[in-house]
Amino acid sequence: MLIYEGLYEGQKLKSLIKPAVTKVQLVKYAGASGDFNPLHTDDAFAKEIGMQGVIAHGMLVMGFLGEYVMKLAGDTAVPSNFRMRFGAVTIPGDQITCSAFVNNVYEEKGQRFVRLDLIAEKEPEQVVGSGQVVLQFQ
Repeated sequence: MLIYEGLYEGQKLKSLIKPAVTKVQLVKYAGASGDFNPLHTDDAFAKEIGMQGVIAHGMLVMGFLGEYVMKLAGDTAVPSNFRMRFGAVTIPGDQITCSAFVNNVYEEKGQRFVRLDLIAEKEPEQVVGSGQVVLQFQ
């Protein structure tokens, strides 16, 4: 949970390291999201279309970043304008690290805001997603 008064531009926030992605997780995510594209659940199909095997749903990685944002916000801030761009593919076995940098700390009409730059990456430092979010502090 962040405290507005302790934030400054350029600050790197504590990261969230997710456990390695598993094939079971991809199947569960397919069921939860309704995205049953076999690219995410069927190795044989994925290999037929030129991949080395199944890949994670991009929105799963966005979900990891969303979880991270909510942990940062805690009960002191409300996130808005959350957006993300996809990068490298995520495959089973990849461990995703979510991190953030303070882009801007500002006040507007008596309200306090922080804009964060977000990064989700796998080893070795391959960005699988990047984006931004604005936190409004209460």
